[in-house]
Amino acid sequence: MSKPYLIDGLKFDLRIYALLYGSDPMRVFVFQEGLARFATQEYEEPTKKNIKKLFMHLTNYAINKKSDGFVQNDDIDDDSGTKRTLSTILQYMKENEKGFDPDNFMRQIEDICVKACIAVQPSL
Repeated sequence: MSKPYLIDGLKFDLRIYALLYGSDPMRVFVFQEGLARFATQEYEEPTKKNIKKLFMHLTNYAINKKSDGFVQNDDIDDDSGTKRTLSTILQYMKENEKGFDPDNFMRQIEDICVKACIAVQPSL
């Protein structure tokens, strides 16, 4: 991805939790809360010189907890720590991205979860 979406200059990923409750009939539940994990060093476009800067390019908690930039969250709704709730991220995007609709975003996430389950259903 040439231009990742950044918050506070940092890369992040989203952890969305879904439960496949049955396969015949298929029932999928997508939890409304999730998790965002942040890199701990401000992002720069990858180059030969910075490609190995793990704290910049990766969002893995196990890696970033060793960084000097690691920020432990004191509160579940903290909007500045290295781990944040999905609802905090959605609120940030609603406030900072013109036209962002968190409900539509979550519907798209749910659609992706359902399609992923449908794709593997034959092997279940």
